[in-house]
Amino acid sequence: MLTLKTQQLQLMKKIKLLSLAALFLFLNCETEKHKFPIEKRYWTAEDYVSIIRQLKYGYKSDEKLPTFNNPETRIVVEKLIDQQNFKVVLNDSELGLTYKNNVASSFFDRWRDMNKIYDAVDRKDKYLYEKEMLAVWHYGLKLQQLYFKLANDQIIQEADDPESNKLKRNVLSNANTMIGNYAIYLDEVNREKYYSKEGLKIYAEGIDTYFKEIIELYPEANYSDMLHKVNLMLKKSNSEKVKSSLSNLKKLIESK
Repeated sequence: MLTLKTQQLQLMKKIKLLSLAALFLFLNCETEKHKFPIEKRYWTAEDYVSIIRQLKYGYKSDEKLPTFNNPETRIVVEKLIDQQNFKVVLNDSELGLTYKNNVASSFFDRWRDMNKIYDAVDRKDKYLYEKEMLAVWHYGLKLQQLYFKLANDQIIQEADDPESNKLKRNVLSNANTMIGNYAIYLDEVNREKYYSKEGLKIYAEGIDTYFKEIIELYPEANYSDMLHKVNLMLKKSNSEKVKSSLSNLKKLIESK
């Protein structure tokens, strides 16, 4: 017959084992709840559908989204904004234009869904995820360059007369649409107070990099509305870094 002390020890061991099992199940459920295909080298537009849905609706209001600063979830953000996900297809010279245009359109739709994932602000009107939100923005700015170029390439390829004035107007019309989309990025100057100093630096780097690229890509497009927006934002900005980037953009537009 077991002594009372032995029975107590056995009971304590059982309780400990049950507690460990419960903890394991809890952690396993948490992992399964936020499962992302991080083992895949590239995420497809189809992958993004479920990934975006999970990021937008799978987290509780008091639950932290994946961030660059969290070593456990950083990989999710890095995969989410990895431009190679679309470049690997859209820059492949072996693939057809129609196929690449369809893929580009799917990625563009997914990016528009991504824009609202990291735009939350706290009670002091500061962005909670400024670095992640800007990384999503930059992902979209680069994507649009390929998206609109592929559309124009297909227009030219399928035209009876690739040198016709009508075709050239259509190509520039598409470019002007992209330029209008880019100008929306400049609206963030109106929300400078939402950013930290580091965030404004990252924001300005986006102007320096991606706006220069589209002007080099379409130097003959109409930048008058963008120039007007730049002039307005120069008056509103209080950040020297942002004002410097806007001034450089203004000079570049005027030089064209």
